[in-house]
Amino acid sequence: MTDPQIRSARPDEAEAVLAFWRESAEGTSVSDDVTGVSRLVERDPDALILAVADGVIVGSVIAGWDGWRASLYRLAVLPSHRRRGISTALLRAADERFAALGGRRVDAMVLEANETGRLLWTAAGYERQDHWRRWVKPLKR
Repeated sequence: MTDPQIRSARPDEAEAVLAFWRESAEGTSVSDDVTGVSRLVERDPDALILAVADGVIVGSVIAGWDGWRASLYRLAVLPSHRRRGISTALLRAADERFAALGGRRVDAMVLEANETGRLLWTAAGYERQDHWRRWVKPLKR
């Protein structure tokens, strides 16, 4: 295997990204469909960062920036490629993106039951903030 290339997702990769998430990511999202992924890449072409090795997606992170907040979602690595520094490379790319955009703090969305994810985020220098809770409301279509 060659070292993964870290790069922005292309608009034509939505289906491949979804297949990768089904195999590698914890949980699902209401926007886990071709339309949702395509809309993300169209709106912010550099937000979805991929690690690609030998033409296969082996890692991802969404580095969302709204002009005020830097937020991370969907950090995932293909199970067969874990513990090779791919998460570190993806987080470095996200940090560089946010710094270039003027970000001052990064938030990460992590499922409570994702023990592997919690360990990874802690090792990467993130701290849990128990005084915040996420409130959600699905939008009607």
